Amino acid sequence: MSAFFPMISTLNPGMPKAPAAKFQARPSALATSAAKWDARLSHTPIHDNAYYGKCMIAGVLSCGLTHTAITPLDVVKCNMQVNPAKYNSLVGGIKTIAAEEGSSALFKGWAPTAIGYSAQGFCKFGFYEYFKDLYSTMAGEENAYKYRGLIYLAGSASAELIADVALCPMEMIKVKVQTSPAGTFPTEFGAALAAMRANSAETRFPFGSVVPLWSRQIPYTMAKFFFFEKVVEAFYTHVFTEPKSSYPKSTQLGVTFASGYLAGVICAIVSHPADSVVSLMGKAENKGKGVGQIASETGLKNLATKGLGTRIIMIGTLTGLQWWIYDTFKTVFGMGTSGGAAPAKK
Repeated sequence: MSAFFPMISTLNPGMPKAPAAKFQARPSALATSAAKWDARLSHTPIHDNAYYGKCMIAGVLSCGLTHTAITPLDVVKCNMQVNPAKYNSLVGGIKTIAAEEGSSALFKGWAPTAIGYSAQGFCKFGFYEYFKDLYSTMAGEENAYKYRGLIYLAGSASAELIADVALCPMEMIKVKVQTSPAGTFPTEFGAALAAMRANSAETRFPFGSVVPLWSRQIPYTMAKFFFFEKVVEAFYTHVFTEPKSSYPKSTQLGVTFASGYLAGVICAIVSHPADSVVSLMGKAENKGKGVGQIASETGLKNLATKGLGTRIIMIGTLTGLQWWIYDTFKTVFGMGTSGGAAPAKK
């Protein structure tokens, strides 16, 4: 508009010229606003609400399918934590449960597992993508690169905080069903849910395990996402050194699975003590006891080691498959696989 005033003044010499200073601030302010970096717009495809929604659906498939598929391992692992004298190995535990309760007992708790971990996956993966972009935008382009590791940790912790609230009721039912001696607690989902509700004063249903869940799952998820991102970055920086897009999708998904498996091994070790506490809370002898009392009575060594070998196998495979399913879904819908080489320094 300031360019318009001199033209008018030329046509009418008697008209005073508009003061230039009055109009100089507005273009500057607009330029600052336009130049603000937004992490959501730095990706291909752009991370809009539709993208986050697809990530949530991918998370449902990723966590729901894998956790349900390994229910037999989970049943044995939980019983090894609760009764290590009786269930002292993976193979031995499988044989003992099958002999005493039938082979179908190895699938106890599959329904709350499927429901709970589908809800958890919905929140875990979808909100991780959202919070990662949110914190990157807050940090600014340069700091988002410089402190990307911290952003992975903060984004995954924020997502898991929400995800565990969604998981907790079903996790409590699952653990109770899987660790109760045969005949002492219903194994069918509907009856088990009713029993937990009816005895909520003692079972602390539905959110009595949320604090130990947070203590197990938040470190686990922070390790899961941080080490996955870092291992993928290392693969594409030191092994597959051509641009990521030049490799076939099968290679990219292979990198995804390998990175997820390695991250899963670390996750299992980091989160195992808290996982043991969650399992022990479902034991009849620990009814009414607090987390601190259970941990003190069991001892750190037992919390950290009982069932750990089984859990490493379980979580390594689980995490690798979760990332593979997640990235396969994203690939099918044209969203590409997760992670890549470190971005070029500015």
